[in-house]
Amino acid sequence: MNQNSNRLTFGVLATGAGVVLMMQSLVAPALPTIQHSLHTSQSTAVWVMTANLLSASIFTPILGRIGDLFGKKRTLVAVLLVLTAGLLLAAVAPDIHTLIVARVVQGIGGGILPLSFGIIRDVFPEDRVSSSISNLSAVIAASGGLGIVLAGPIVGALQYQWLFWLPAGVVALTALLTHRYIPESPNRASGRVDWASALLLAGWLVALLLPVSQASSWGWGSARVLGLLALAVVLLALWALVESRSASPVIDLRVMRLPAVWRTNTAALLFGAGMYGLWSFLPAFATTPSTAGYGFGASVTGAGLLMLPMLVAMFFSGLVSARLEPLLGAKVLLVIAAGLGTLGLAVLTAWHDQSWQASAAAGIFGLGTGLAWAAMPTLVVQSVPPAQTGAATGMNANIRTIGGAIGAAVMSSLVTGRLQPSGLPYGSGYTHGFALLTGACLAATLVALLVPARRVARQPTAAKRVPQSAGR
Repeated sequence: MNQNSNRLTFGVLATGAGVVLMMQSLVAPALPTIQHSLHTSQSTAVWVMTANLLSASIFTPILGRIGDLFGKKRTLVAVLLVLTAGLLLAAVAPDIHTLIVARVVQGIGGGILPLSFGIIRDVFPEDRVSSSISNLSAVIAASGGLGIVLAGPIVGALQYQWLFWLPAGVVALTALLTHRYIPESPNRASGRVDWASALLLAGWLVALLLPVSQASSWGWGSARVLGLLALAVVLLALWALVESRSASPVIDLRVMRLPAVWRTNTAALLFGAGMYGLWSFLPAFATTPSTAGYGFGASVTGAGLLMLPMLVAMFFSGLVSARLEPLLGAKVLLVIAAGLGTLGLAVLTAWHDQSWQASAAAGIFGLGTGLAWAAMPTLVVQSVPPAQTGAATGMNANIRTIGGAIGAAVMSSLVTGRLQPSGLPYGSGYTHGFALLTGACLAATLVALLVPARRVARQPTAAKRVPQSAGR
């Protein structure tokens, strides 16, 4: 591929992956509006987020594996078309149940992330892989923050349905450009999809994430939560047994046991808890009226603007990581990232009386997020065989999401555990929650220190990878 082709491929991949992450955060601030418009309860409206989370957790690693086997480009085109259909269905959904189904369909879009990383590894010149992954990660990270910022203005100026109409047009165009301009990856894994293993993977993920995401309403000690968590343990053990004996596993556990991979995944779990916890609850903190003894009484748009420094910082640090990674290595970047996340949350825990304090803390955290999102997939890609790239990066993204679900659920329990007579949470719940998220990011920093350092041998810039015909 020449340089112009590289840029076009990157632009198309960044657009598709960015929309997926934006959709995860774009809907959250609009949930009260959706609840009112569709005449449903708060507990039912929450399923608009929960259903998407569960669907994405299932399909992300499975679609990464399918791409490894049958071609990443053709799989990516199919995923983009399904995502477009899910967005259109959500835009015209007449009731909350149809919208929840549409969000399940949209969760299939999570497969875009590992497919995009795999395409970059397979078709870009060797000396451009790490920097391109870093740049793509910067766009992905910033898109998540962008969703929080844009939700208020879109709903205020138009209607909540435009949260789906606008991305649908972008994704449909991305599918067309992918089909037309992105080359098919030459690397293919051998074997087939082990559907029994895939079903077990889906089973334990649902059994884990469902009670975690609903624990604040069901109660951590309820029979449903404890029963599903016990089922998750059983299904996880059974899945691991089936995978270890499969001739064509969905997730090669030998690859997952590599020190660089499992330690990076552990850091992703912990950092994801801090990131999604902050994304979910800092806007809620900002919109709380000051009569509660805390909060800033901001509108949804105002809360989004408060998060703007985080968005800018994420994008900036993600782009800078492409220049820093060849000098420092992805491990050092991950350590710095988790350290900045810890610092940002510690500042927020100690000082959140003024909006500028919360905004500054979010900006510090954003610097860490941009670096982390670049370092994690780079570490995984550097450590696994090319034929395992899709499944391995998909599992890394999935584990980060699992951590996010756990972090948001625990934060929710702390915030809503005790309510004032007015029905609003006490400020101490937020303080304790932010402190817990600080501890999670500190643990991620310590784990990152244990990731084996590795430098990739770099080819001269002029050197180009010769396309292979294998697997075609």
